[in-house]
Amino acid sequence: MNPPTLPHQASAPDEGGTPPPAPEDRRHVVKRRWITAIIILLLIGVPAGYLAISTQQSRESGRDKAAKVGASKVRPGWPSKVQRSIYEVPIPAKAWKVGFLETNNWRTSRLFTQFAVTPADLDAFLASVGSSRAELIAGAVTISPHDADVAGWSWSPRAAWYGTSLEQADPRPSRDITVDLTDPEHPKVYVVSTTTP
Repeated sequence: MNPPTLPHQASAPDEGGTPPPAPEDRRHVVKRRWITAIIILLLIGVPAGYLAISTQQSRESGRDKAAKVGASKVRPGWPSKVQRSIYEVPIPAKAWKVGFLETNNWRTSRLFTQFAVTPADLDAFLASVGSSRAELIAGAVTISPHDADVAGWSWSPRAAWYGTSLEQADPRPSRDITVDLTDPEHPKVYVVSTTTP
């Protein structure tokens, strides 16, 4: 009498079952390792390279932005109408050699402006800010050394300087105005308007 057989019993290897896998030859091993290395390179190396390039571009962009935001020294050009309105610096329409710089921090905002005008336009400008030539103090530079340094301005001792400071209650700006009247026919005006938000 034969013993009962189990239903899913595997046959012995010597009875013609599935043969064990043959060992890989050297050529297949090398090929598989190369494919694995290429896949690892693509999965890790390419994103890492992309990340390095992106980081460098971000740094350069950050430097450019920092240079613009942290710009110092007055540069040629007209401040916008909005800036002139906020800081209450009504530059005469026919002014020339106009330049400006705006700085901002959490405490104060400043607009530095410079321009050359005719004597009549100087009088009109002073009147529009609530002042006049009579209120200009001879020999006075009313712009602080710190503000002059930020703007890149220097005051020649040989020039004929006149100045006045116009204080206003917050939030309206206070303005320090210095005028170079060395050439009375071509006055040069320097203004620092400061607001405290």
